[in-house]
Amino acid sequence: MVLKICNFITYYKNSIMYTFLGDYVCKVDPKGRFILPSGFRKPLSELPDGMLIVKKDIYENCLVMYTETEWNRQVAIIREKLNPYNREHSRFLRNFYRGAAEVSPDNNGRVNIPKKLLDLINVKSTVVITGVDNKIEVWAEELYLSGELDSLDFADQASQLLGNIDFNIE
Repeated sequence: MVLKICNFITYYKNSIMYTFLGDYVCKVDPKGRFILPSGFRKPLSELPDGMLIVKKDIYENCLVMYTETEWNRQVAIIREKLNPYNREHSRFLRNFYRGAAEVSPDNNGRVNIPKKLLDLINVKSTVVITGVDNKIEVWAEELYLSGELDSLDFADQASQLLGNIDFNIE
């Protein structure tokens, strides 16, 4: 259960989960490196190794980066639901882990994403790094900008998804 929320840090079962916020346009150098925005580096510096796990998103044509703690939480959810001796489950696990890599910001705050992952999402020279709750998404700039909902569509979606939720918090 969630015990306490403070400065966008949630304490969950004795581990720290961060809420990442913001959208940042970043240049990618020829080696596949970009500077991780400072708003994302600070929480990582508080972790023992500051490592991130990066992989292709399941639903969108972007990459997702998780802190090691959040990655382990996601993997625990999957392990709880799947049987590795079931062929379909095994196929899903293989594809879930496919291309996943460990990355860490260097002393200059640069993250080196494997080229094969950047190629999967058609990155040319610029990415948009966006915080989405407990993960960081990495998008090719053109694709990210083309996927934005206009304000009326977003309001309709919010109403459809959240309109029947009782927000009475006691």
